[in-house]
Amino acid sequence: MPSVGAISAAPLGNAAVLPISWMYCRMMGPEGLQAATEVAILSANYISRRLKDHYPTLYANDTGDVAHECILDLRPLKESCGVMAEDVAKRLMDYGFHAPTLSFPVPNTLMVEPTESESLAELDRFIEAMIAIRAEIRRIESGEWPKDNNPLKHAPHTAAALLGSSWDRPYPRELGAFPLDSLKQGKYWPPIGRIDNVYGDRHLFCACVPVSAYN
Repeated sequence: MPSVGAISAAPLGNAAVLPISWMYCRMMGPEGLQAATEVAILSANYISRRLKDHYPTLYANDTGDVAHECILDLRPLKESCGVMAEDVAKRLMDYGFHAPTLSFPVPNTLMVEPTESESLAELDRFIEAMIAIRAEIRRIESGEWPKDNNPLKHAPHTAAALLGSSWDRPYPRELGAFPLDSLKQGKYWPPIGRIDNVYGDRHLFCACVPVSAYN
């Protein structure tokens, strides 16, 4: 596990990473580890096959199979309607999901890496969200929504934004908050809306306790 070793050995790294990984392997045992691997591979291929008509998968073999992850290619959307992978990632928050790995190993893609702990119901919920988002993207591609004023560009939608007195967007507030009816039964409300990532990357600041305080 090179990455685990790098984390534990780095300055101010977390040495507890190693015993946690070791205990996981010991508790799972050979049969458990094999079963976890098989489920993870099956889950990644299930997502890839279910979404193949909506998002192409990169690096699949000749029969369309992938390993334990599927990389959904969102690059064509930039040309068709200006939608970026980041927009899809932010919109997923409105659907109650923390986005998968963004723009790695290929820029403007989503790397979906389901673990053995994800149930079939949860996989289906994610797939339903991704299909619904693709339907929203088609409304941008058709010209129904402007490229710079649509649910994806404004995502995530906070309660404060949706309850404000003004609303100058071409889609209803309800669509911003509840893109699927099932979300009305259990809604996660993002506390913060879209931020300027580039500005944040160029103006770093640390709110942590300084190292000197531990001396």
